[in-house]
Formats: sequence, C-alpha cells, structure tokens
Amino acid sequence: FANTFWCDQLKQQGVPGDRVVGLSFFGRWSFDACRDRLIAAVDERWPAADPAWTTEVDVVAFSMGGLVARYAAAEPWSDGTTPRRLRVRRLFTISTPHRGARLARLPALDARVVDMRPGSDFLGRLDAALADADYALTPYTRLGDWVVGPENTAPPGRNPHWVPTPVLHRQHQEAYRDPRIRADILRRLRDESPLTTEPPAPLPD
Repeated sequence: FANTFWCDQLKQQGVPGDRVVGLSFFGRWSFDACRDRLIAAVDERWPAADPAWTTEVDVVAFSMGGLVARYAAAEPWSDGTTPRRLRVRRLFTISTPHRGARLARLPALDARVVDMRPGSDFLGRLDAALADADYALTPYTRLGDWVVGPENTAPPGRNPHWVPTPVLHRQHQEAYRDPRIRADILRRLRDESPLTTEPPAPLPD
C-alpha cells in the first residue's frame, strides 16, 4: 500500500501492479473516514476472511497518511463502528506529524487538523496503541520542514532518519519524492541492507 507516486516507483522496480494500491484521502474530513477509506481499499484489492484484520501489507505513507495507517492498525476507539483493523508488517512514514504539526496550531475547521495539534488526545491514544503494535515503524524527514517540523516526524522517544533539503526544493511537500529516502525504503522493501543505520542520528541543532 502506498500513494500513487510510490505505486509507480514500485512498478518500475518490477513489483506487479496487483501487488500495490495507491490512495489519497481527499474529501475525507475525519480520521475515522480516512481509516474506513484505507481499510476498504485494502479489502477490495486483497480480500481477507478474517473478520478482525485485513490482509497483511507494507505501507509507505506521506505526511498525514502515516497517522491514518497507525490509526487503522490500532483498535478503534472513537466510534466503535469499524472493528476491522489494518494488519501492517512494515510502516514507512515520510514527514508524518507523529508528535503533531507546527501548522496545526493555527485555527482550523478540519477535525483532522485539530487532531494533529501537538499534545492532542488523538495523538496520545495513537502513542498508547503503538506500545503494543507488532509492526516495524521507520520514520523519515527532511530538514527545514516548516509545515510539520522535523522534530515532530517520529514518535516520542525516537528520531527520524533525516536528510538535508536540496536548494529550491520544498521541504515538506516534495519529501516523498526525495531520491535518498526513496532508495532506502526500496532497499528495505526488498529486504536488502538499507542505506541508513540504526538508530537514526539525532536531528542537528
């Protein structure tokens, strides 16, 4: 599972088209609606008989998409109407506001933006659920991201893998296209030795 750009990247690497699906959350105005969209897309592409879980997938997610994947993998808590959960093997997030987004502090009518404010109840619940998660989470970011903030792009207590932003590039909006991040994720998806090392280096001051 990935966004449409990443679907093209995976297909160029020889992954059959029926092994990938791209998804956006345009027109969904709550994390519940985004979660339902994600689970429905996975069920449609790879039906599973398990009433509680989808088919196991790898997820490459950009920005808010990483929170949607974490929410879909966690036990639902807000409305209780969607018991199915996303079974994730590996989650790769790029510029995801795991600790909230800087711009989310501004006034907003979008419920998702409110949930992405640092210290929100939504993010706290996601962090509590992550403690019991059995999938691997690998976060990435680019320096200078003024939308989310590089310091917010990994869960509490962790650092993201980071790279400097090239001159004349948009730090946040184009991060998912960064060839350095792309190369590392593709190597990990192929179970090859990654270009990065663990644990990630602390963010520079």
